[in-house]
Amino acid sequence: MENMKTVLLTAAGNTENLQITKTDLIQISAPDFIRVRLQAAGVNPVDYKMRTKGGVNPDKLPIVLGCDGAGIVDAIGDAVTRFKVGDEVYFFNGGVGTKEPGNYAEYTIVHQDYVAAKPKNLSMIEAAALPLAWITAWESLIDRTKLQENQTILIHAGTGGVGHLAIQLAKKLSAKVVVTVSSAEKAEFAQSLGADHCINYTQTDFVQTTLDWTYGEGVDVVFDTVGGDTFCRSIAATKIYGKIVTLLEPPCDSNAIKTAKFRNLSLIYELMLTPMLQNMHQARINQRKMLESNLISELQIKISQILPLEQVAEAHKLLEAGHTTGKIVLTV
Repeated sequence: MENMKTVLLTAAGNTENLQITKTDLIQISAPDFIRVRLQAAGVNPVDYKMRTKGGVNPDKLPIVLGCDGAGIVDAIGDAVTRFKVGDEVYFFNGGVGTKEPGNYAEYTIVHQDYVAAKPKNLSMIEAAALPLAWITAWESLIDRTKLQENQTILIHAGTGGVGHLAIQLAKKLSAKVVVTVSSAEKAEFAQSLGADHCINYTQTDFVQTTLDWTYGEGVDVVFDTVGGDTFCRSIAATKIYGKIVTLLEPPCDSNAIKTAKFRNLSLIYELMLTPMLQNMHQARINQRKMLESNLISELQIKISQILPLEQVAEAHKLLEAGHTTGKIVLTV
């Protein structure tokens, strides 16, 4: 049988457990699946979190990580109608240790309904960088907080993988955007994406600066991609009846929660993995449709590092170190 190059996570833990190996070429498992010859795979924080935990089912190792992929349709099942061999596609699928394989490999299989045609204006590398981050931004700003025209939003880590897309989406929604960054260079980048105001949190109290920027009221929406104390402190920077959406688990003390209650805030969690983890077919189709939005043709997608699949361990180390601008992508 023909072989393919694959990165297997052999045990939970550090990057030494990411083993580049040859496996049997993956075969289409159902008539509505396609096989994709991957060209690139995005690297996301969930990847290293799954690595350290051994995926969602650590007793079923080895697994293939990598949720984001872009490539060329290589084969199709008998019931496939959405694609043909040779089509360029991109998608979010697998990579967390479920029955669906990830994208740190030369080939993968995926249900046709979860796959979008790659926009012609995007390279394979840009396309692979987009799905998880774009869906997260979309669900947070449009589905969860319902950000409206002329509302104000504070986006933490505004130049990160999710943050730099959230700035652009918020501006498409005609919101007023303030972001936190860690350097003058990142502030300049955020402003080039449309940010109305930047706060260097290493030099300035973001809470007081946000209050000053909103004439003491606080922002309508906070989008927290950082968590920890950043989330807890953001409560005081949010307008009464405002909303905070977070990607992480807040560790706030009772005083912070009392402030949130006093201000009648909506505290919202966002986990774009839920439809995949819970086998929610229609919700996954809805996520695919986010990848088909006309807004994507106008996005600036920042790629900070492009590494070959063989350097997957280095990619994980760079992302874990933090402060990455934009995304890291592996070429296959």
